[in-house]
Amino acid sequence: MNKLKYILKCIRTLDYKNMIKIAKKIAKKEHKLTLFILIDMIYCGFKYGAGYYDYQEFEFYLLSKDERKTYLTRTKNNMIIRKYNNKDDFYLLDDKVLFNEKFKDYIKRDYLKVDNFDDFKNFTEKHKEFIAKPIDGEGGKGVMKYEVDNNVQELYKAIMGLNQNLVEEVIKQHNEINKLYDGSVNTLRLFTFFDGNNAYVLNSVFKIGNGGCTDNFSSGSMYTFVNDRGIVIVPAIDQADNVYEEHPITYKKIIGFKVPLYKDACDMVIEAAKLVPTIKYIGWDVAITNDGPVIIEGNSFPGVFQPKPSLSKEHIGLIPKYKKYMDIDL
Repeated sequence: MNKLKYILKCIRTLDYKNMIKIAKKIAKKEHKLTLFILIDMIYCGFKYGAGYYDYQEFEFYLLSKDERKTYLTRTKNNMIIRKYNNKDDFYLLDDKVLFNEKFKDYIKRDYLKVDNFDDFKNFTEKHKEFIAKPIDGEGGKGVMKYEVDNNVQELYKAIMGLNQNLVEEVIKQHNEINKLYDGSVNTLRLFTFFDGNNAYVLNSVFKIGNGGCTDNFSSGSMYTFVNDRGIVIVPAIDQADNVYEEHPITYKKIIGFKVPLYKDACDMVIEAAKLVPTIKYIGWDVAITNDGPVIIEGNSFPGVFQPKPSLSKEHIGLIPKYKKYMDIDL
């Protein structure tokens, strides 16, 4: 019933013009009739809870019936979140100040909730560059890097005017990751599930900056996937579906890149996941420094990341692995 309600809600708010635009794009690419793609999109929406973005992003048009069943769609992901994450406790992760306080042993950097100029001035005397962000921001919005100049008062007014009430020490990432791209902190998105006794890492995404100062996907970056040994296994893609086997700026190979200290990062988020037992399914953003991994933030509403079928030999989505640890009927 919940699935049906969600689908009906999506139908009411559907951007039909964009849906047709995407269908035409796929039809041209696959040399098929647009009507055929549209009918298949609608079928996949009802059968698998796959919206047209899911249909495009996870290339449902390339998958068989059995393969489609294995892919986690946004509808199914929302069902998992509703079952395992207590909405009343989302604030524990979403409020970045509360998050830093709760997970201070894992963030391993200085931070300050900016309430007054004097505290801010003291912070900038210690940190000549820093990251400023809104306390309740998401998706990398409003996150900026600043360098301290002589006019600290003007800098204070600037961040307060942008509601960037949280300032943090800049993370210096691992030397090996800098070789891949040093314009941003390139992070792991590690998905954990806590069953009440043990926690597990279910999925590992590696986000890489591309010309910008953040590795956020909506800001032009790319992402790829790593295996259980922390080795990149498929090319990276960006929001425009461009495929990268090497970084376009540094020309470093992406496939085969080994994320340093990957096991340490997994062990860390497994420990951290147990601190919020009412939010069992979390997407953690983790940076790797020369001294070890550090948590940047935790997401109470994890997104959906799966390799595109066209980039992988195995057309298997996340659901089989999730079912090993979760009591779900998807």
